[in-house]
Amino acid sequence: MDTVMAASATPTATPAPPPTDTEVLISGAGPTGLVLAADLARRGVRHRIVERAERGFPGSRGTALQPRTLEALDDLGLGPTILAASGPCPRIQTWEGTERLRVWDLVERAEPTPAVPHPEIRMLPQWRTVELLHARLEELGGTVEFSTELTGFTQDEDGVTATLRHADGSTESVRARYLVGTDGSRSAVRRALGTPFARTPVDARPVLLADLMLEGLDRDHWHMWPTAPGGMLALRPLEGVETFQLIAGFNDTTHEPDPERDATPEALARLVAERTGLPGLRVGEVRWSSAFRANAAMAERFRTGRVLLAGDAAHIHSPAGGQGLNTGVQDGYNLGWKLAAVLRGAPDAVLDSYDTERVPVAADVLRLSTRQNAADRATESGFSPRGTETHQLHIAYRESPLTRERRHRLPEDALQAGDRAPDAPCHTPEGAPTRLFDTFRGPHFTLLDLTGRDDDLPSTEWLHPCRIGGPRADLLDTEGHAKAAYGTGLFLIRPDGYVALATDDPGDVREYVGWLVP
Repeated sequence: MDTVMAASATPTATPAPPPTDTEVLISGAGPTGLVLAADLARRGVRHRIVERAERGFPGSRGTALQPRTLEALDDLGLGPTILAASGPCPRIQTWEGTERLRVWDLVERAEPTPAVPHPEIRMLPQWRTVELLHARLEELGGTVEFSTELTGFTQDEDGVTATLRHADGSTESVRARYLVGTDGSRSAVRRALGTPFARTPVDARPVLLADLMLEGLDRDHWHMWPTAPGGMLALRPLEGVETFQLIAGFNDTTHEPDPERDATPEALARLVAERTGLPGLRVGEVRWSSAFRANAAMAERFRTGRVLLAGDAAHIHSPAGGQGLNTGVQDGYNLGWKLAAVLRGAPDAVLDSYDTERVPVAADVLRLSTRQNAADRATESGFSPRGTETHQLHIAYRESPLTRERRHRLPEDALQAGDRAPDAPCHTPEGAPTRLFDTFRGPHFTLLDLTGRDDDLPSTEWLHPCRIGGPRADLLDTEGHAKAAYGTGLFLIRPDGYVALATDDPGDVREYVGWLVP
């Protein structure tokens, strides 16, 4: 089992495991790995995150940040930074050759509500999202080890022994309690585990992506030529930089785009001229390029012993609907607190729930992305409108082994254990405005008390009680928004913003807390 990328599928006992160098080793520093590393860092979990590339991802590929992702990034301390760097989804300007046809909205426009502070997607190039996550990780005391490749690992009942290769060719043996593969769709970690990952073609037509300098086109719209000769063309101004993102589809399914050949400034200038007919467009420097065909795949399981998979290593999607990056971020956000809890003594079932919760979510996202791709192909506009089903706010874990719903005779539309915990504007007893998300922010559980009683509630370093109203109120529900969102009762909110327990009995809370941390 000590060959390159060898990995035992199930833990095997060893009489004397080597000492642990770190608690969690993360392979891959894309958005998923960075979110996980940042979450572990703020919890004081010893970790290392390694990346075989010499720098962060350089392209714009995943540009849509869904509302649920914005909530997760806000909890990690990046809310204002992300909002300042990003922008709303621009309106679509549809063209036919040199003629402007119509301007329309790709997404549903909405205003913030008390429960949903981010009702629309925000657009930001993936390279910039990675930069901001990396900076946040460093603020929390972590760092990415670039030019460092995971080349092999074995696992036993106590941990994982991994081999790292550095840029100078030297190797290093690392002992970790857990290994997480966030190393992309060609994941070496997943392949070493032998986890099935059958790919299903979603669209046989190849697509060329590029980030390029472009003059002669306004930056107020996302420009699309859905019926251009040879295939659709889309040009979108990127947020915070002068570049545009080019998306070029090819109707000829036998064509094999080669970025080195087809994404030079000269080649892209010819393609843009042929597909738009506009005489004043000038293509300059090409900053990044890639080619792909849309596929869907999902790992058969996301946990094998002490090795876990997340992000593209666990599932890949058609880019239609902007789900891939966002689902990976939610994987990391779901996994971080569970790793920390188990490392601090919680039962192993907490970590098992990562697979139980995220596999159905990934399967649903694959179906959604595939449907969206089919809808895009069927429309003359090139892209079909995106609804709220892409926002990921509806995701719930009602069937999770971590979920306890102890109330009875609930209305059908009532918030239940397993659901996303809504936001609500409130006030402190001194009259200062605040929000429930401000109370939730951080690595702790939150116990919301909306009973109006004066029960004694558990309070620890990792569990913060918050009484809304009542004789010892921590917050005042000034306008009734918390009551409207939650009703009455006790609600134990997980660190990733889902309701773990809903009850009227403080004894249920003590029982759950005692189970979680014996």
